[in-house]
Amino acid sequence: MISFLLVADVDSTLIKDEVIELLADAAGTRDEVERVTARAIAGEIDFAHSLRARVATLAGLPTSVIEQTIAQVRPSDGLPELVAAVHQRHGKIAAVSGGFSQVLDVLAPRFGLDVWRANDLEIVDGLLTGRVTGTVVDAEVKAKSLQEWARAWSVSRNNTIALGDGANDLVMMDRAGLSIAYCAKPIVRERADVSVEIADLRHVIAYLPS
Repeated sequence: MISFLLVADVDSTLIKDEVIELLADAAGTRDEVERVTARAIAGEIDFAHSLRARVATLAGLPTSVIEQTIAQVRPSDGLPELVAAVHQRHGKIAAVSGGFSQVLDVLAPRFGLDVWRANDLEIVDGLLTGRVTGTVVDAEVKAKSLQEWARAWSVSRNNTIALGDGANDLVMMDRAGLSIAYCAKPIVRERADVSVEIADLRHVIAYLPS
């Protein structure tokens, strides 16, 4: 029986990086992307609009940059310990990301995550088109993912935990039984039940059900 579900954001939460910024390095558009990312995380602009604007700067890049980006990603300190602690307590750990499935599909199994969801970069003839396909993983999709996975594992709302750092995580956090802000923006710290200010995921373990 699954005792609880932890759903975490990915960029700047489970990993130290913002994947879109690593991809933008290859395109020479990092400064532009960083400005849009900062406004989106702070809740100043709509996430879906900001995502499309940032991805548009990647048009024409070869898919080889995805592998290069994966090699650059740095897991957050304490991630292996957090994953192990969740599983030792008969919980499940999931990731829902405003980033990209082409990256998360590789990293999530390495990290030992149970399930995950992210945006799909459109690729044509081996090149990024500068667009995403399908439904954008925005705040509402993150929240619905938490609810969907909780139902699938018969986990009650009270036994769900949402972990994140940006405005795009707030709806998910509002719908979870416990919300944890991780090295988060002020708006997230204000609304979360718990705030972890030390950049080490081992500090999240104390808030897991025993």
